[in-house]
Amino acid sequence: MLDLKPVLEAVDAALGTVQRPVELHEPRFGDRERELVLDCIETNWVSSAGKYVSRFEEMVAAATGSRYAIAIVNGTAALHAALVLEDVEPNDEVLMPSITFVATANAVRHAGAVPHFVDSTWDTLGLDPRALEAHLDAIAVRRNGAWVNKHTGRRLRAVVPVHIFGHPVDMAALRAVAARYDLAIVEDATESLGSTLNGRGCGTFGHSAVLSFNGNKIVTTGGGGMIVTDDEAHARHARHFTSTAKKPHAWAFEHDEVAYNYRLPNINAALGCAQMERLPGMVAAKRVLAERYLKAFRDFSGARIYREPKGSESNYWLNTLVLDREYASERDRLLEALHGHGIRARPLWTPMHLLPMYRDCPRASLCVAEDMSSRCINLPSSPFLAGTASEGANQN
Repeated sequence: MLDLKPVLEAVDAALGTVQRPVELHEPRFGDRERELVLDCIETNWVSSAGKYVSRFEEMVAAATGSRYAIAIVNGTAALHAALVLEDVEPNDEVLMPSITFVATANAVRHAGAVPHFVDSTWDTLGLDPRALEAHLDAIAVRRNGAWVNKHTGRRLRAVVPVHIFGHPVDMAALRAVAARYDLAIVEDATESLGSTLNGRGCGTFGHSAVLSFNGNKIVTTGGGGMIVTDDEAHARHARHFTSTAKKPHAWAFEHDEVAYNYRLPNINAALGCAQMERLPGMVAAKRVLAERYLKAFRDFSGARIYREPKGSESNYWLNTLVLDREYASERDRLLEALHGHGIRARPLWTPMHLLPMYRDCPRASLCVAEDMSSRCINLPSSPFLAGTASEGANQN
C-alpha cells in the first residue's frame, strides 16, 4: 500500500504556503484586462466586430509562429470547423488518441465523421506515431485512390494529434506516417500555447491547428478558440466559413455556402489581448512550478512527476504525477487524500473508447492509454502558484 503522507508532504513542498484549497488551474486578471474589456463596453464594440479581434489574432499568430489566425468562439467549434475545412466528410474516419478531452472526439462527430482511436506513448503522453503506423499497416488498404479501413470500408481522412498537458507529440514521426497514408494533420494544440518542439511552436506542424482559450487554459478569453495555418487561401476560407459565409457588402446579406456563426466576440478578444501580453511570463512561471514539483518528487519512491519530452519546451499546462505500476490501484485513494488536504487534483480523462457514445468506434490496441489512465494524476498548475514576481510586470 502506498504511504500517502509523503505524497502530501511533497505536494506541499512544491506549492509552499499558498492558501487552501488550491484549484487545478485558474486564471488571474488585473488592471490591463479591466482596461481593455471596459474599452469594449464604453465604445459599444462588444460583439464579433471590433479592433481587439484582429489584434488578438495577430498576437496568437506571432506567438505560435503561424502566418494566419482566425478567432473562434471556443476550441470545440474551432476543431469542428478545422476538420470540415480539411475536407473531412460524413462517415470518414479520423484517427486520434483515446487519451484526450472529450471535445476532440465530439468535434469529429460534429463533422459527421467517426473517431478511430490509436494508442499513446509514455514518451510524450500523446499519440504514438509508431503505434499508428503499425495499426495502419494492418488495417489500411487502397481503394479507388483513397486509403480505407478494410474492416469498415470507410475512408481514412485525417489524424488529430493532441499535445497532452502542453507536451509536444513527436511530430516528425507523425508527419512521415501521415504522408504515407495521405492523412490530413489537424493539430489539437488546445493545451499547448507557448510550447515548442525543437524551437518550433505547437500548432505549426500540420496544415492547420486549433487552440483553446477556455477559463482553465494558460491564456483565457473566458471561452474562445483559434484556427491557425500558414495557407493564405485556407485561412481566407476559414474566416468566411466561420462567419456565416457572408459575402462582403456595405448593406446586402448574401451568403454563398452553408456555414457557421463561430465568431469570437470583441469583448472576449479584448480579455485575450491583455492575457497574451503576459504569455511569456506565465510560461516561465509554469516552468518554475514544474521544476518545484520535479524537485519535490526527485527521490520519491512510488511516484514521479512527468518531465517534458526530449527536444521540447513545454508550457506544463498541467503537472502530472505518475504512480508506479504497482500502485495503480491506489490512484483514487490518493485523489481522495489530496482533496481532503485542499489539493484539487484530478485523474486523467476517462479514455474515449470507454465512454458509452464512443465504445463501438474503431480502435487499435490501447494498452498504454489504459495504463496511463490508471496511474496519472494532475496537480494544481496555475501560473500564480510560482509567485507573482515570475509572471511578468502586467500581473496584478
